[in-house]
Amino acid sequence: MNTFEQAIEAAEKHLLKANLFYGHGMGDAYDEAVYAALFCAGLPVDHDIAWEASYPSPAFTKLSELINARCHTKKPLAYLTHEAFLHGFKFYVDERVIVPRSFIGELILDGFSPWVDVDKTTDILELCTGSACLAIMAAEIFQNAHVDAIDIDPAALEVAQRNVKDYAFENRITLMQSDLYTAVKDSGKRYDIIFSNPPYVNNASMANLPAEYLAEPQIALAGGSDGMDLVRTIVNEAAALLKPNGILVIEIGNEYQHAQTAFKKLPLVWLDTSGSDEAVFLLTRSDLSGKNTIGL
Repeated sequence: MNTFEQAIEAAEKHLLKANLFYGHGMGDAYDEAVYAALFCAGLPVDHDIAWEASYPSPAFTKLSELINARCHTKKPLAYLTHEAFLHGFKFYVDERVIVPRSFIGELILDGFSPWVDVDKTTDILELCTGSACLAIMAAEIFQNAHVDAIDIDPAALEVAQRNVKDYAFENRITLMQSDLYTAVKDSGKRYDIIFSNPPYVNNASMANLPAEYLAEPQIALAGGSDGMDLVRTIVNEAAALLKPNGILVIEIGNEYQHAQTAFKKLPLVWLDTSGSDEAVFLLTRSDLSGKNTIGL
């Protein structure tokens, strides 16, 4: 009979030998080993581990199978357990959506302060919602708001619908299949906040992605030669959908230089996050008005 400590050590050792990439919610092999051990034992991720306690034999068998699958397939662990966590929120995931990860999540938890008033925010639009993880977080924080969440991929929206139902937000979140703004541009609706974590990986980076990223839907990652293909459309068409004091928030990951070049005529405000101060930019409705949008 193994202890919890021994089970985790064995899992970590196996993971370390497999040349894996860790960028889907967990930082290294140890983090994945701890999570996998808890998952296989049927325990929550915040469980206080008694390291010398016996680790059940059935759980150890399940753990060995899970770690073997992770090492053999090189799929993100979230696809094998069908759960992912973002800032304390738990979501169902599978290969139809990318694994939830976004700097925008922490900005949502902070109510996009100081740019908007949480209590006075009534209309939010998310583009490229995927699993709906950010839309759900927004509905939780902005309790007076309705969230419209758009994705072009009907398969992704099936996952989103499951998560929205799990959080009982069917009346607070409207999911729509649409190519960016198409479904809402003629609705007459205007938004206090539009945010998006769109596909933004440039072609050169796409060609060198680790196996874990190749397991994800490429439609949710690829952003064209400079990563800005969809971002340009989101920026160019946002003004018509924003209220006078509305804001647009877009995550562009490691594409800071490409974004600076693509939108050199606009006063991008780069927002501080825990991982980077060059990964998310903000524009106000007035920034996007009139001549500022010409020639992006």
